[in-house]
Amino acid sequence: MELKTYYAGLSLRNPIIIGSSGLTSGYERIKEYEKAGAGAVVLKSLFEEQIEMQSSEMLDKADFPEASDYVHEYMRANKIESYLDLIKRCKEGCDIPIIASINCYKADAWIDFAQRIQQAGADAIELNIFRMNTGLHHDSQAEAKLYAEIVGKVCKTVGIPVCVKIGKAFECIPATVGMLKSNGAAGVVLFNRFYQPDINIHNMQIVSGNVFSNHSELSETLRWTAIVSGRLSNMSIAASTGVQDWEDVVKCLLAGASAVQMVSAIYTHGAEIISQILICLEEWMHQSDYESIADFRGLLNYSQIENHEKYERAQFMKYFSDRD
Repeated sequence: MELKTYYAGLSLRNPIIIGSSGLTSGYERIKEYEKAGAGAVVLKSLFEEQIEMQSSEMLDKADFPEASDYVHEYMRANKIESYLDLIKRCKEGCDIPIIASINCYKADAWIDFAQRIQQAGADAIELNIFRMNTGLHHDSQAEAKLYAEIVGKVCKTVGIPVCVKIGKAFECIPATVGMLKSNGAAGVVLFNRFYQPDINIHNMQIVSGNVFSNHSELSETLRWTAIVSGRLSNMSIAASTGVQDWEDVVKCLLAGASAVQMVSAIYTHGAEIISQILICLEEWMHQSDYESIADFRGLLNYSQIENHEKYERAQFMKYFSDRD
């Protein structure tokens, strides 16, 4: 079977991408995923906010607050160089595409980081953009335009593909993706999974909720992958969140994804699940008489089905109204 696919202009030997996480923070693990069969790897994000926070912690422990500018610049340079070194080592030792990931909150940092990442040899850049807005008068359209503005500026300064990892909290996801595409984005990841808060009722504290995604979260990924791929047929999509096994991978491809990002399943089952998924994917393709991913990708997306309500249906009672 031909498992080759194309995502954001990159040629992947198969659609399995290891998503940005602690799993992809070191060369040894990345090499392990390549050996297990991964089609590409997204490095753990370079977080500008984390650099700032660690700089502040260092200053808090020191007796020379007047040296704050020096400390901040030292920490920033050190973190960036370590990240660039990881990119270079991965490119020297791996044959699969290496996608760098950045998360910033200052306008100039996006461009600076992106340029240096390209110079280090990354095959593509994934922009991990997210801003938590809790205001009563927030303008959701302005938020989407801000994302597009960031993407546009980065795309004008680098020559490698730029992908955008977004969350679900947009007023209209297809319109947002269309705006990102018109500003130069070569691909989009649906979706970013954010920190899940919980409440410990015994000690009255806010704690971390479930860290890993599960099957129940795949439904929204499939819905919007199918709708966006149907509306924007020439936009590369990497489906993410809720992908746990080979069947989930097939579902995402049928919905129109070009690739599938996995993290939680790798944490849970280890690198060996990659080869298991590829074996099962090939077997399913053989039994279904498909010779390549291209033969069935998008067959069940929004534009390929007659009843669009199957993806548009949102009301619970509407679905069950004809049942006793």
